[in-house]
Amino acid sequence: MLYSESMAATQTARERARAELTREIKDEARRQLAEVGALGLSLRAVARELGMVSSALYRYFSSREELLTALIVDAYNAVGEAAEAADDPKKAPLERWVSIWHAVRAWAKAHPHEYALIYGSPIPGYQAPQDTVAPAGRVAFALVAVLRDANLRVETEVGEMPVELLHQLDALTEILKVNLGPETASRLIMAWTQLFGMINFELFGQYVGSVDPADAFFAHGVRQMAEFTGIKMTG
Repeated sequence: MLYSESMAATQTARERARAELTREIKDEARRQLAEVGALGLSLRAVARELGMVSSALYRYFSSREELLTALIVDAYNAVGEAAEAADDPKKAPLERWVSIWHAVRAWAKAHPHEYALIYGSPIPGYQAPQDTVAPAGRVAFALVAVLRDANLRVETEVGEMPVELLHQLDALTEILKVNLGPETASRLIMAWTQLFGMINFELFGQYVGSVDPADAFFAHGVRQMAEFTGIKMTG
């Protein structure tokens, strides 16, 4: 019995030590992202800065791609947590929508290099695995929760929607488990795209000379997209 308890305690200590070193590796990798970007990130450089031999680091991350995936999943989860934390189901849909959008923007501005990792230019040669799919959808699910609870206006179909798109939207609403008509679902995707499009333009300097600083423009866009999706502006 004592032997088993000792073994369990030793294993727990090892697990804690491994978790701590894994965190240090990822923290150093994030620091290097700010200096050299995702393309310049290397396991050797991370190991060197931590005073480790490369072979030791490979016991934690078997490849640069595995380390990148861990950073990408962390980033998606972090921005998703920011969106979820900003949402208060007790408040009106419009206020919830606005809070989520501003929370996502605030996170992006506070973590520009991590944001660029997930919403910037694709990394040559890197193919995101299935592990990234669920974390990547957390912001979208937060917005869906608002629409699910909102008293949406009766939607009016605009023109004829392509059959291919109808099938895609049907599949999407099934995954999201939300009863949205195809037009509302398509507008949600447009709004979701607009959210990250506005943030991208701001962080990557595309608004310089036009709506820079972008505070007022972003705030206006948030409300425009709420109305576009059908959320009552008085709510």
